[in-house]
Amino acid sequence: MSALPVTPPTRVLRYGPAPQQVGDLRLPKGRGPFPVALLIHGGCWTEGFGAPADMAPLAGALTARGIATWNIDYREVGDPGGGWPGSFQDWGGAADRLRAVAKANRLDLKRVVVIGHSAGAQAALWVAGRSRVPKTSDIWTARPLRPLAVVAIDGPGDLAPFVGVDAKVCGKPVIVPLMGGQPVDQPARYRAASPFALHPLGVKQYVLPSTVYLPAEAQAYAAHGEGLGDTVEVTPLTDAGHFGMLVPGTPAFATTEATILKAFGIR
Repeated sequence: MSALPVTPPTRVLRYGPAPQQVGDLRLPKGRGPFPVALLIHGGCWTEGFGAPADMAPLAGALTARGIATWNIDYREVGDPGGGWPGSFQDWGGAADRLRAVAKANRLDLKRVVVIGHSAGAQAALWVAGRSRVPKTSDIWTARPLRPLAVVAIDGPGDLAPFVGVDAKVCGKPVIVPLMGGQPVDQPARYRAASPFALHPLGVKQYVLPSTVYLPAEAQAYAAHGEGLGDTVEVTPLTDAGHFGMLVPGTPAFATTEATILKAFGIR
């Protein structure tokens, strides 16, 4: 993505000792308590492909709307400790870090929406469904923070079917390195990591497909979740490409922003 004007973070906070375990917290004007958007960037789950800067324009726009934003980085494949289970532990750890900083920053933890783009969409859906991860899994967490809703932007809701597609999208295989094996070799890992397999998440899901996660795939994901009792709303983004929905001023960005505000119950 080309550089876009962004507002600076209110503060930069750590949620772990690794260099990537850090996030930008932006606070809106006012006394609060503020609803919170947890933003997870994409980048093929692989070091060097994406960064929090990709989500910074969206973070600034949401902060201007009165929403605090927690725009995180995390360890990816290629980083020490990235991949299974570290990437998943980082997504969850960043979410749970909000508990420790909520009082000082006037955050309303009853109004947290997780938002992810591309690979971050899978991460966001997974964070929303963490309570469904089996206790036997390396990525299980006791008492995970439960969000109000999740918004998944042009990224897969199921990892196993994306094996093969990932090489076309990312230029090389990325799912198998992330998971430490093929689905047939690590079935328990894929079940614990895939939001599709964790259904019902028990959290309202807003899915915005575009060119990587196609509308038909999103509808199949929604049908599966709704068949198990979830509420899943699919809104295809047209003429957005893979990054247009992150660029303020575009029609796709307006749809994305409106969907996020709807997830918060803001009219």
